[in-house]
Amino acid sequence: MELSKSFIDKINSEFTSALHFASPLPSSRTNEFDLVRGVLQILQGFSTSLFYWDAIGQGYRARNGLYVTHLSQTSLRMVLDQFIYSATCLKLVEVTLGQIEDTSAITPPPTLRAFASSASAWLRKLRDIALAEEVKVNNSNTGTAPTILGLANSLTSLCAGAEYLLQIVHGAIPKEYIERDTRVSSADMSVHILNHLYEKLNDACLVQGGEEDSYRMLLYIFVGCLLPYIEVLDSWIFEGILDDPFEEMFFYANKTIAIDEAEFWEKSYLLRSTHHKVADVANQRPMPLKTKGHNEREVVAVCPLFFKDIAKEIVSAGKSLQLIQHVPITSSTSSSSSTSTSTLVLHGSRHHETQRMMTQLSLSEIFCLSLTALIGHGDHMSEFFWQNDKIVSLVVGTEKLECSDKIWHKFLVDANMKEESFCPENPTITVCQKLLQENTNDWNSLNLSKNYLLPPLNDMELRKAIFGGEFTTAKGTNYACSDADTKVVESLFPFPTILPSFKEDLMMSELLPFQKNSTLVSKVLSWIQTVEPKCSPLPVVILRECLTFYIKKQVDHIGNQILGKLLYDWKLMDELGVLRDVYLLGSGDLLQHFLTVVFSKLDKGESWEDDFELNTVLQDSIRNSADGTVLSSPDSLIVSLTKSGDSQPATSFLVSSPRSKNRAHLSGINDLDSLNFTYKVSWPLELIANAETLKKYNQVMNFLLRVKRAKFVLDKARRWMWKERGTTTVNSKHRWLVEQKLLHFVDAFHQYVMDRVYHSAWRELCEGMAAAASLDEVIEVHEAYLLSIQRQCFVVPDKLWVLIASRINSILGLALDFYSVQQTLSSGGAVSAIKARCEKEVDRIDKQFDDCMAFLLRVLSFKLNVGQFPHLADLVTRINYNNFYMSDTGNLITAPGSDSINFKLAKTMPV
Repeated sequence: MELSKSFIDKINSEFTSALHFASPLPSSRTNEFDLVRGVLQILQGFSTSLFYWDAIGQGYRARNGLYVTHLSQTSLRMVLDQFIYSATCLKLVEVTLGQIEDTSAITPPPTLRAFASSASAWLRKLRDIALAEEVKVNNSNTGTAPTILGLANSLTSLCAGAEYLLQIVHGAIPKEYIERDTRVSSADMSVHILNHLYEKLNDACLVQGGEEDSYRMLLYIFVGCLLPYIEVLDSWIFEGILDDPFEEMFFYANKTIAIDEAEFWEKSYLLRSTHHKVADVANQRPMPLKTKGHNEREVVAVCPLFFKDIAKEIVSAGKSLQLIQHVPITSSTSSSSSTSTSTLVLHGSRHHETQRMMTQLSLSEIFCLSLTALIGHGDHMSEFFWQNDKIVSLVVGTEKLECSDKIWHKFLVDANMKEESFCPENPTITVCQKLLQENTNDWNSLNLSKNYLLPPLNDMELRKAIFGGEFTTAKGTNYACSDADTKVVESLFPFPTILPSFKEDLMMSELLPFQKNSTLVSKVLSWIQTVEPKCSPLPVVILRECLTFYIKKQVDHIGNQILGKLLYDWKLMDELGVLRDVYLLGSGDLLQHFLTVVFSKLDKGESWEDDFELNTVLQDSIRNSADGTVLSSPDSLIVSLTKSGDSQPATSFLVSSPRSKNRAHLSGINDLDSLNFTYKVSWPLELIANAETLKKYNQVMNFLLRVKRAKFVLDKARRWMWKERGTTTVNSKHRWLVEQKLLHFVDAFHQYVMDRVYHSAWRELCEGMAAAASLDEVIEVHEAYLLSIQRQCFVVPDKLWVLIASRINSILGLALDFYSVQQTLSSGGAVSAIKARCEKEVDRIDKQFDDCMAFLLRVLSFKLNVGQFPHLADLVTRINYNNFYMSDTGNLITAPGSDSINFKLAKTMPV
């Protein structure tokens, strides 16, 4: 009997009656029920008789010639293509995630594992939709046959989610990592994943209605990938421990630097940096934390985008914790503010580590709770969860809240109930609490004393087999426990044989609920998969409200602690005061004897290359000083000679007399630069005042010693001139005037230094220290203080300061020249030729002094310079007292090279 042709066969026969092979094969025909079931199965990742996975082409393919009786090939292909494409997307996601585990020579880093786990969880969620639909189709008793078109309508969200999930996976995991073309470091991989998800989430939060699944998918994967990063940050900023075995963090430990070394703060923990893309991460170069400048944000390139602004503060917080834990308290008495600071209990400190694990919410838990409150109810809970300078505990958190039906409150209460029912002797009991309460009659069968008996152990046969022969020992040894012992063991290990019931996809946190991956975190992640968020906040809002708020609070808390230690326990300001007294010559009596001996040796041209002799004089000076108690011990300050700074003895003025050889040994003004003072700063204050800092202090001190020496020789010359006051002539009046001009400049400049450098700069330092909030800021304030006194003493290498310093040094050198002239005249310069040459030398000194003053006043009075550096105006006022050299309008009253005014002034002096 001939079968009736279908509508498709009739249409096809009109065009292919002469082509017998073009007619559809009856074996290729399928019914729509099998077609629907096949589609649902490939969406779950399986191959069927109708569809198969093409491993070479990396896609699902339909069997050749497949058709149904009521749809044309074109229509059928259009309907099937969307399902085949979605199934291919899901399969490619599965293959890519599988390659992460299969192709790895080593265990993938935590962030990559978390990404694979989160993406796999969402993949299962999408495939569960197809599984539920298949179960519905197979169990349908309504008599209505499922259709492929109806399936397209019911699986719209699955198809959209499959394509979007594939985009996320391919964007987050670089192709070169899968193909192993280039080695990608764990830090670059984790940052790439987090930055990609952050940017995608930033785009997804602007979705229109009906597209919330994309936002929820991204939020779930982003939170899951962020948790390993948060756990490392938790141990770092709350415990001072860098628990980063896979080197994912944006900083790393330099193990060559110990905590008690001077370079600990600068070089112990360094920021990872790279200026390359993920494909070029093999060329990564580390950069020290102290790197500064306008490109600082580019330097920290392996840091996630949302942590770049606080990266340096995070690193500093952990180092400060290590210092607090390592350095003992050196002062038993401290102020009330110090006491209150030092008695604060750190969340997660070593002493309270166990207590923290049991009662304190971890950073990842508080992040998940805050996120739940934000997206579930729009609540901002940051202020509630951070109280008394620490994250709130479970008990306090639940006690301060009234009964609420909000989901985040339920999570918190549930965590607290688990805490109260926690059995440390057998954690399994914690998981099986509900099961045990429901089956109290079975407790006897689980008791150790009833069902756990050890038989006697007779080891005689064992002894014979090993040693041979007969033994006089007891016939047997009974190791069976007595009833009392069994009761004790039972109290220590209750229900030792109980096991939790098996569940598919049971998270480890459900079995071990009080580890870092706690039950609370896993419950929040499961909740995100199913919740319909009331709002879709930007990721920057999520991170600010739920994470960085707590990080910044803890960083500030640690900053307050380290400042309390610095100011009260470690006596920072006292130590800086010692540096001020020594290097800024604040204690004039401390080095008075030493400087007098050194200046006398310079005047006599004696050798001073013996460090031992210098240090002997220095120690004597300190011991005999009224300020000797400023130093902890006299030998804490030593002096040495730097060979590179030695200058050849020279003099700018020689005269033909029997004593000219002695005068030829008179040293220059820069010879004191070879003196290098070293003060032993106590640790950990050595982190602030290190060797590089002492070099800057020495530069300032060398400059001040030049001023000190110039004043010393001018005072000595004044005493000689005072003895000649009875033989006053025009020439002697000229010398008096030149000496007065030099002495006025040196005195005015010395007073400027004491006012600006010693007093004003110190006051600014104290104000900066009072406003500092961390050890980094303390170091910055001290460096700004050093730069300020360097500028005010003109010892910075800038062009302007070099020009000013050269003229000041010239004037100080002229003071030595004048001293040499006066020494010649006072030691027997009665010969007319010597007097003439001395007067010419005085004229030269006067002329050079006027030239230098003219240059200084023009440069220092320049409005731009005065506007940038106000202290220059103070210097001008002092050296140009009563407008002696320059008028208010900027006109020089004493022109360079003109001696007429000087002689007129000299003639008016009384004889």
